[in-house]
Amino acid sequence: MHSNKFFVVALCLSAGLLSAQAQAAGKPLKVCTAENEMPYSNKHGEGFENKLAELIGKALDRPIKAVTWTDPRYFVRDLLDKGECDLVIGVDAGDPRLLTTKPYYRTGYVFISRADAKLDLENWDSEVLHKAQRIAFVPDTPVEVMLRAIGRYNDLFNYSQELVGYTSKRNQYVKYEMSKLVNEVSSGHAEVAALWAPAAARYVKESTTPLVMTVIPDNNVRADGQKVGFHYSTSFGVRKNDTALLAQLNKVLEENQSDITKILEDEGIPLLPEPDAK
Repeated sequence: MHSNKFFVVALCLSAGLLSAQAQAAGKPLKVCTAENEMPYSNKHGEGFENKLAELIGKALDRPIKAVTWTDPRYFVRDLLDKGECDLVIGVDAGDPRLLTTKPYYRTGYVFISRADAKLDLENWDSEVLHKAQRIAFVPDTPVEVMLRAIGRYNDLFNYSQELVGYTSKRNQYVKYEMSKLVNEVSSGHAEVAALWAPAAARYVKESTTPLVMTVIPDNNVRADGQKVGFHYSTSFGVRKNDTALLAQLNKVLEENQSDITKILEDEGIPLLPEPDAK
């Protein structure tokens, strides 16, 4: 008796999902996207998140309309929450500002070095990190926390500011160009870069100087013993009240995960298993 009841409920939910999708078919799907935040996206559609958006549009039979932003700090409040766009392609799984789908990939921060240097970069205890003259990184990330923990942040501060022309951070968005940070290593100006893999992978792959990416372990702790996470899962995000689109996107993930994974692998992003994967 109970199994029949659950079957009827599941059938109703499935019918509701198909009905919502049918009603939306053909209507533009408004995607919050960066005007120029490569390699994620730009107004020319050249980023890997642009490709993911197109895949979603085809799966839902909806044309994609890009709604661009230039400052990532406020687009959820000013665009998504106000209905100017409907979908964010890449957000942390469980981001409290919006509803998130199940993760569609997991990756981490990486150490980047020249292949010919053959550096031992297994973790933050590696000797080269204590001796390197320059380590390219982005402030206000887990990398900064660990550089402080190993006593390297202060002597790298001026170099990190040099990478953005000593731009003041007061009340403005300071953008670190990932291509430039990777080039610091390929040119030999820095021995190591420690960067978020999705942001750097394209430029590592395109480098004429062979480079190596080493995924940073996720078992790091600060001086006070608190864990510092270096591996994260990424999801699609929608407004908190848009449960219909959320359900449709989870179905897209179910049916198109292999195509999504191919886009990410073609980008050169190292993919990691979800923590609960068996």
